[in-house]
Amino acid sequence: MDRPAPRYARSGDLSIAYITYGDGPIDIVFVPGFISHADLLWDFPIHRAMVERFGSFGRVITFDKRGTGLSDRTLGLGSPADRMDDIRAVMDAAGSERAALIGVSEGGPLSMLFAATYPERVTALVLWGTYPAIARPDLPAGHTPEVSEWFLDRVEEVWGNGELLRLFVANMPDDPEMVNAIARFERACASPRLAHEILRLNSEIDVRAALPAINAPTLVLHRTGDYMIPVALGRLLADGIAGARLLERPGDFHLDGSPGGESEFFEAIEEFLTGRRAHVEVDRVLKTVLYTDVVDSTRRAAEMGDRRWREILDRHDTIRDEEIRRAKGTTVKSLGDGFLAAFDGPARAIRCAQQVIERVDAIGLPVRAGLHAGECEIRGDDFAGMTLHVGARVASLAGPGEILVTGTVRDLVLGGDFAFEDRGRHALKGVPGEWAVLAVRS
Repeated sequence: MDRPAPRYARSGDLSIAYITYGDGPIDIVFVPGFISHADLLWDFPIHRAMVERFGSFGRVITFDKRGTGLSDRTLGLGSPADRMDDIRAVMDAAGSERAALIGVSEGGPLSMLFAATYPERVTALVLWGTYPAIARPDLPAGHTPEVSEWFLDRVEEVWGNGELLRLFVANMPDDPEMVNAIARFERACASPRLAHEILRLNSEIDVRAALPAINAPTLVLHRTGDYMIPVALGRLLADGIAGARLLERPGDFHLDGSPGGESEFFEAIEEFLTGRRAHVEVDRVLKTVLYTDVVDSTRRAAEMGDRRWREILDRHDTIRDEEIRRAKGTTVKSLGDGFLAAFDGPARAIRCAQQVIERVDAIGLPVRAGLHAGECEIRGDDFAGMTLHVGARVASLAGPGEILVTGTVRDLVLGGDFAFEDRGRHALKGVPGEWAVLAVRS
């Protein structure tokens, strides 16, 4: 197989570099770890071995996430939801309607979000040495904040000499040529400061809310001694995704760079992808739900009178429809003087809420909003499930002009353009447990 040339996909305002290998009958999207370089990856034997093996039975598509490698760096790294959506842009550019996703390390959470958000485009999911969250106090295993800070402090000191990548891949050749190649790869992928920021953001990722919404057949691969991502996190994935198969093997790293070191995992992936059914009935999906309502609507209707109130509500509905359409959302139902809408990503939902509140306030209607992200059951053109109840309860806590979100929404937009104010933990009527609630700052 010859070295292919990188191409570019458009994701919003960004150009995302991607590359394809092979021409087999199934599409495979390989979502890399925290850094990659679509051109220079070819210089590493473990990458060539992988794409040559997978390219023998499929068309392999891989890419550099925004902010790294050959992709645009002008708009930063984006949130997990932003980076997840780059997968869609790359698939569209490559002409791939449906594909199997292989997510390695930090590529795993993005693959999970995509599989839960766009289940109709995912035929299967392989999660390799990865995690749903890694540095959260409520995890059964993971990194403590102290360990994370120690590691992050080291990143900028050693970046660019090839030392850091050896923490992720075992048995990489240590001859001078390969040492120099690894060092050049690090420098080409990111600056020391950017590498530090990428790893810091990765430590804050939490996609546990997406696991119940994953419909695709799933294979979880993990080394039992992996000290970067403990095997307990791989087991957490297998337990949280319905029907997932877990394959554990000895080893202390994500990957084994020795000749043939990953042959067993390659064989397992090939058997899994070529032997799975092509269609899965979708009955649940990851959505961000947005509830709004007009504050003190009964009093305002009485003051305005029926005719004027109806005119104002009609204008409200027009604004709602325009903004939901602009944000690529779906109006699920009208709720008298409010509405319920669903979105593929939380950033779009927040921006929609901001625009609706601003525009409706200009016509004299104070509106409040609440958002939550999680698994939704599909019932024809409607949605159901606990996610909707949480969103409605959060909205009821908001004041005029406020947008309140759950901690789940905040986690999915970390690294994006939004700022939040902590409003504490709340018991939501009819919903088990207590929930972190935050206000979106203007």
